[in-house]
Amino acid sequence: MRLSSLADYAVVMMAAAARHCGACVRLNATLLAEETGLPLPTVQKLVSKLSAAGLIESARGTGGGFRLARPPAAITVADIVEAIEGPIALTTCVDSGKHDCVVEGTCRVKPHWNAVNGAVKGALAGITLSQLSAAPAPAGAQHPESADRVPALAGEQV
Repeated sequence: MRLSSLADYAVVMMAAAARHCGACVRLNATLLAEETGLPLPTVQKLVSKLSAAGLIESARGTGGGFRLARPPAAITVADIVEAIEGPIALTTCVDSGKHDCVVEGTCRVKPHWNAVNGAVKGALAGITLSQLSAAPAPAGAQHPESADRVPALAGEQV
């Protein structure tokens, strides 16, 4: 399972935009293309899609550009992926109106795909743009939420 290149690039671009968020300046596609190494036409296409999804606000003309529509902590990877890819679903059988599966009539797994899709979406929704735009932790450093945990010994119940 992989994200499309466009969804991947959207996450990269939005993380770069989030790093500029504290300055409250409008960004432009050329700046983000240079900073991320993405082709300018790709950045422009992403700006259009992300703007249509309400994740960025854009303004044309002198002093124009775009900025995040919400604080980076309020934008998740799930938001960005869905803006580019549409609803997060690992199979098409859960899409209403799709009837292209040869085992649809007898499939006993189909009723469970929504739970799987929800778990994937939940994982992506648990990662915010502010987390992605922060400087990476030094190698070997523990995540704050895991600092209080003590590893269990072999055979010990947790």
